[in-house]
Amino acid sequence: MLVIFVAPFFSPAATQMIEAALALPHIRLAVIAQQALEQLPPHLAARLVGHWRVNDVTDAGQLTWAVKGLSAAHGAVSRCFAAYEQTQWPLATVREQLGIPGLPSEAAQNFRDKARMKDVLRAAGVPVARHQLVEHAPDARRFVADVGFPIVIKPPAGAGAKATERITDASSLEAALQRYAPSPQDPMLAEEFLRGTEHSLETVTINGAPVWHSLTRYAPTPLDVIENPWIQWTVLLPRDIDTPQYDDIKAMGDKALKVLGMTTGVSHCEWFRRPDGSVAISEIAARPPGANITTMVSRANDMDFVTAWMRLMIDGRFTVPERRYAVGTAYLRGQGQGIVAAVEGLDLVRRELHHLICDERLPYPGQAPTGSYEGEGFIMVRHPDTRVVQNALTRIISTVKVILR
Repeated sequence: MLVIFVAPFFSPAATQMIEAALALPHIRLAVIAQQALEQLPPHLAARLVGHWRVNDVTDAGQLTWAVKGLSAAHGAVSRCFAAYEQTQWPLATVREQLGIPGLPSEAAQNFRDKARMKDVLRAAGVPVARHQLVEHAPDARRFVADVGFPIVIKPPAGAGAKATERITDASSLEAALQRYAPSPQDPMLAEEFLRGTEHSLETVTINGAPVWHSLTRYAPTPLDVIENPWIQWTVLLPRDIDTPQYDDIKAMGDKALKVLGMTTGVSHCEWFRRPDGSVAISEIAARPPGANITTMVSRANDMDFVTAWMRLMIDGRFTVPERRYAVGTAYLRGQGQGIVAAVEGLDLVRRELHHLICDERLPYPGQAPTGSYEGEGFIMVRHPDTRVVQNALTRIISTVKVILR
């Protein structure tokens, strides 16, 4: 079976996915990427049957050229997919053109175009933030007159909280309109600002049927984290999600995936629990989650979730695991300007919590800031009791300080 995996770069996550696919016994793996094969670790590069370099993995024409070239050299393509969200729609059009199974292009566009996604969900009765596709400045002003401040603005094809901005008053709205200059060719998406606690919902779907769920809670919300680069934040994956408090979001998430057209794969939904207890979906991506959530799922279930995703995408099979642990990640972020000058409290936390720590990437003096919302490092902990994990996360972010100078 010839399988093509598409990734822009051989990042640590992409490399892990390639290694997981190569571990499956019955496939021949080829890769389409924007990087030369020499950028992939040699022990993995040597095991690929093919590599095709393109300038842009989001360009359907280049992807078609690459897939046809690999097929001519190595035979019929059985699967062709990616984890990179920006590639989902163009890759779906290529699959349809070449007769390769996978998520249909209409469904891929539902997931990728966030304005279209919300139109589809609202029409089906799924609660979402009110929104407006802004092609001209008056569109945004009318929307604010309807819903009031604050609102959030983002690209219609954004990913998560990246490139999302909170608009709190008329002057910040006008400044944003000048900065972005929305047009029919390059619109922006305005949304009602959702209040409450923010969570994720991960779902495994096979042939349109949900077979497994996982949940996390962000504290504080990702938008707060992006707006305040110094805030240290946490993601908690509770052990027990088969309780009535999560029945509503699991049912609503399943309904959302059905109307969007999910077939087989892993999805990542961001949602809010409002102060009145109701739920609202922010957006859904037809891909595995980021922010270390994939690793957290692996640790919670004593499994390799990346390999499970690869097997799901290639064979359409998924073994439902037993969740044995709650898992949490604390993100360590620098305070101040410059490079990392000191890291306070780290030794204390590692002594106290060594029996809970399962993964870590620690900041160190001399390190340049990453510029990412994930910060300069993280500590991941797990325990069968969710409360123990919650307390450990609080201890980490209240004790460790990353000083920039």
